[in-house]
Amino acid sequence: PQHAMSSPYVALLRGINVGGKRVPMDQLKKLFEDKGGFSSVRTYIQSGNVIFQAAEDEGMQDRIEKFLAAKFGFDIPVLILSASELKNVSDNLKTDTVSKSKCEDVTKLHVTFLPEEPSKAGLDKLKSIKSDPDTFWRTGNAIYLHCPSGYGRTKLNNNAIERALGIKATTRNWKTVQTLLEMLDE
Repeated sequence: PQHAMSSPYVALLRGINVGGKRVPMDQLKKLFEDKGGFSSVRTYIQSGNVIFQAAEDEGMQDRIEKFLAAKFGFDIPVLILSASELKNVSDNLKTDTVSKSKCEDVTKLHVTFLPEEPSKAGLDKLKSIKSDPDTFWRTGNAIYLHCPSGYGRTKLNNNAIERALGIKATTRNWKTVQTLLEMLDE
């Protein structure tokens, strides 16, 4: 059997370094190397973004969640994206005609990453949230969120999206998404 090629991935950790869930980035990097057996591990800012190289592995997310819980003593939901999946999120925004009209100021743009496509019922529930002036649209497993008054003031925050859709989610601002893409290319 031939050995699997190593590919770049990004792990997005939800809800760390807020509300007492402290995860030092140097420990996170070491865990990914030692427990995960991943190579070229790098972290970006404190919100839990880990870039690494790995052979394709169906159980990767569960393994990562288990070693994080064992080390830090609380559950940390993790979403794994391949480089092409993250690039699609970026490319979809650039080609999405809906978004061009809404997003002149990308500093007001966020992406909520979902582990699966949301149900129609969940999307209807999300659409029912009164959120002016904020707007959102979905492409695949990503919800693009435009918050002219800033993410800190939106009613469409990560918790509201999770409640409406009934699935775990994690949100990043557009600058973080673009930086992670650049890091994946390095």
